[in-house]
Amino acid sequence: MKTETTIQGLSASLSPARTARKMIGFVPTMGNLHEGHLNLVREARKLCDTVVVSIFVNPIQFGPNEDFDSYPRTLEQDQRLLAEAGCDIVFAPTVEQMYGNKPRLTNISVGGITNDLCGLQRPGHFDGVAVVVTKLFNIVQPNFAFFGQKDYQQLAVIRQFVRDLNIPLEVIGVPIARATDGLALSSRNGYLSAENRAIAPAIYQSLKVAEQQLLAGTVLSEVLQNIKSALTDAGFVVDYVEARTTELQNIEQFDADIVLFIAAKLGATRLIDNLQVKYPAS
Repeated sequence: MKTETTIQGLSASLSPARTARKMIGFVPTMGNLHEGHLNLVREARKLCDTVVVSIFVNPIQFGPNEDFDSYPRTLEQDQRLLAEAGCDIVFAPTVEQMYGNKPRLTNISVGGITNDLCGLQRPGHFDGVAVVVTKLFNIVQPNFAFFGQKDYQQLAVIRQFVRDLNIPLEVIGVPIARATDGLALSSRNGYLSAENRAIAPAIYQSLKVAEQQLLAGTVLSEVLQNIKSALTDAGFVVDYVEARTTELQNIEQFDADIVLFIAAKLGATRLIDNLQVKYPAS
């Protein structure tokens, strides 16, 4: 496995694969890798001849009071994990390599589906994601790109601009990786105290209870309120509990496949999760 830190170096490393028309798979990450990221790499390995993983903590997707400076940077550990998971090339550029020294005057903004959920709480976040992911797609030029479904809204945003801008690749969503107690794996779980880590699985438990309630005929608004109450009682500060169609459109009642979304703070740590609930065929 090679590690490249420059765009030029990466292009040189990928040149043989491109010349031989090999399938290139790409997994963009911010490092501090866990089993969820490694699952993406394994999925890429199954489909592709060459697997590239980027490790880049992207400054323009962090808000003014977010954790850019304190975000864990664990490159050596990440490299070991990636080698074991079957990665061929790690791309670990500096901020200067990605953005240069001149002001960035171009923005990429996806409307509509970024206006609520995490987009409402983190203005500008998805613009920052769209810019960096587009740049990485242009640099790597993969055939397939792999993203986790935990960041469901992010995945929808990426699918949207790939379609709207005719970026020639296929986006593949990979199911959420979970700890044995159901907690969705996230780099931010490391911020949880031992006490809060024991409480955190209540998010997934509340989603599974909600699924059962919906399938038993409880109205959607009541189900969402039940989740909020359960999480508040468990010690969370709820940011949002929402239901959307699989395309992120508003939905008032459970009459089609839906996705339940939760964002809530436990201590200082903001956790997100989601669950897709299929509408039973009559």
